[in-house]
Amino acid sequence: MIKLAVLATTLSVMVMILSLAISTGFQYVVKEKLYCFNGHVHVSNFDVSHSNTRTAPIIALDPVLMAKMQQIPHVMQVTPFVQRPVIVQAHNHTEGLGLKGVGKQYHFQKGISMNGDFISYPDSGYSHQVVLSERTASKLDVRPGDTVNLQFIDETAHPRVRRVRVSGLYHSGMEEVDNNFAVCDIRLLQRLNNWTGDSINAYQLDLDNEHFADTVSNYIFYNLLKTPLGSNTTAENYPNIFDWLHLQTLNSTVLLVIMAVVSIINIGAVLLILMVDRAAMIGLLKALGMPFNGTVNIFLYVGAIIGAMGIFLGNIVALGLCWLQQHFGIVTLPEETYYMKYAPVKVIWWHVVVTDVATLLLFVICMWLPALYIRTIQPAKVLQFK
Repeated sequence: MIKLAVLATTLSVMVMILSLAISTGFQYVVKEKLYCFNGHVHVSNFDVSHSNTRTAPIIALDPVLMAKMQQIPHVMQVTPFVQRPVIVQAHNHTEGLGLKGVGKQYHFQKGISMNGDFISYPDSGYSHQVVLSERTASKLDVRPGDTVNLQFIDETAHPRVRRVRVSGLYHSGMEEVDNNFAVCDIRLLQRLNNWTGDSINAYQLDLDNEHFADTVSNYIFYNLLKTPLGSNTTAENYPNIFDWLHLQTLNSTVLLVIMAVVSIINIGAVLLILMVDRAAMIGLLKALGMPFNGTVNIFLYVGAIIGAMGIFLGNIVALGLCWLQQHFGIVTLPEETYYMKYAPVKVIWWHVVVTDVATLLLFVICMWLPALYIRTIQPAKVLQFK
């Protein structure tokens, strides 16, 4: 029974740690893929709907505002950009995208892989290059070095066509990004819009920590901006994705509670069986004058040892599996559904410590319930046959 209790506790702790590691890793990877392309905070004309699909109204590039935003703690990069809908045509295939024009200071973060080269920026004019996603390139049947036609529809409903070369292909794994965006020289879109070089749609801010996005956005809005400018976070731009991630957290929490209850029931049942099996010993100790608390402590110590052994082994197995998954990607996922090829794991040390301490405390607290059985044991009855 003791071996079975240790095994059950090991499995429960292992599942709890793996659940936390996978849930945390999943959220981290999905968020990082979004942040790598869209940044953490956007500053543009105030939009109540926080729409990320329509073209934002024109605003004037303000170097003073950019410098102030760059000086905010945790802000790594401030990038002005222009965004406009475009129809990309190649080999009798067409795709509607949002074309994002950026300057030479812009670069993809490490969460986005790149096949080919990024845009080459000439000193004058604009670059006739574009970066497509691998998913869009597959639909259009193009590769780096091929040419595609960009069709822009203006207010007169007459298309304006630009022929550009595909310099490279990016891959984020996020359907919302890969299916909807391409990147080009910001001067190309400014020329098509008949804008000057200081006309943009928005600023993109990249932070060193996602947890400061709301703080930075609020600080910019209340201290640096004037009407009609506003600031919003990527979480506000993609509420459906972040709501889905919160749902995954809820699922993980439910699993943790279930496994904790199972562990407590297992250890309680084991202790109760041990007490019944050792009823004669308990009766003898009572007859010799051992107080109730002293007798209970014997079994509490046994339960604590079982719990400690189970927690230790559970940590070893869970952390070992996490290491294997991180280095070898044993468990694979359909990327079109989960936005990643391998099940992600991210072990946070305090998650493991809290899980271990909480499990051990719950064991000690809940072991008092079966210990109450000791009160019902009468020495005269259990010792009369000895």
